Amino acid sequence: MEAPLVTVIVPTYNHERFLPMCLAALREQTHPRLEVVVVDDCSTDGSAGVAEAMGVPVIKTPGNSGPAVARNMGAAWGSGEILFFVDSDVALAPDAVATGVAMLAADPELGAVCGIEDPDPLIRSTRTEDYRAHQHHYWSVAAEGDVSFLWSAMFAIRADVFRETGPFNPALRYTEEVDYGQRLSRRYRVRITSAIHGLMGHDRELPTLLRKLFHRGRLRVPLYARKREFAQGYETASRAWGSLAALLTVATLPAPFLLGPLGALVPALLLAAWVAGDFGMFRFVFSRKCPLFGAYFVVVHFVVSLVIIGGVAAGAVQWLASPRFRDLYEVPAPEPLRS
Repeated sequence: MEAPLVTVIVPTYNHERFLPMCLAALREQTHPRLEVVVVDDCSTDGSAGVAEAMGVPVIKTPGNSGPAVARNMGAAWGSGEILFFVDSDVALAPDAVATGVAMLAADPELGAVCGIEDPDPLIRSTRTEDYRAHQHHYWSVAAEGDVSFLWSAMFAIRADVFRETGPFNPALRYTEEVDYGQRLSRRYRVRITSAIHGLMGHDRELPTLLRKLFHRGRLRVPLYARKREFAQGYETASRAWGSLAALLTVATLPAPFLLGPLGALVPALLLAAWVAGDFGMFRFVFSRKCPLFGAYFVVVHFVVSLVIIGGVAAGAVQWLASPRFRDLYEVPAPEPLRS
């Protein structure tokens, strides 16, 4: 039997730095039948030129619209039986596409199968990249199995399942993958597995990463308020409580001045609760890296916890004040551009 045709969709926006490695890795895939398209979301760097120079077709969004629109356009362009979405800052392992195709073929109830990035960044130029690679890898591996969340950086889905589920919601610039995973998991199982993997690029600057995490936390509020539960995997209740413990740690720092020496126990116990909420991650990092980096990781992750809880708090205020924000995930997704 002939192997199915796989359409590999690479949405990109200003990833000239990573795109050559992403496309080179696609050339090395062991699956024999691939068509690859790069969807350029109006990049202001040379991303489109990089793809064209490597002989990869490029289509462009009508305006900078976000990854949801780019992925939808790529899916409409493709003619494969399987769609494999890979972000332009990911260099897949050579067997990634073949593994995804085999897993979908073996289980008709599996709607999508998602990969996990390796713990080392695609390019290591700053400690921020190293922090994010380890943190994101561990949270992903800890969720390995069936989830209600979609890891959109690398995932395979049958084209007919994509059409049945509908496209990514074009109104969403962040959290579109969470929304899609929730919709998809109502009818099919979604699995994340380290059998599909690759190296991922990350933000070089900490402020850029913190800004993204703040907005993702903010935009989770209307989704989780509607569903009234966390997504299965990754964003766990213990991590949510951990972020709250980080905030309370800072809030209770004056306790020793108000309550005397014993008051120091209050922020100390809250800090211990924060560490306990994700102790496995800290143990993983210290097992792989030097103590100096481990200390850096702990400090940065504490700041990240504060930023996430700050984003959630901002989202809660916005949810109370704005009917439009409450209905953010009610925006009807359009029909696919082609069937």
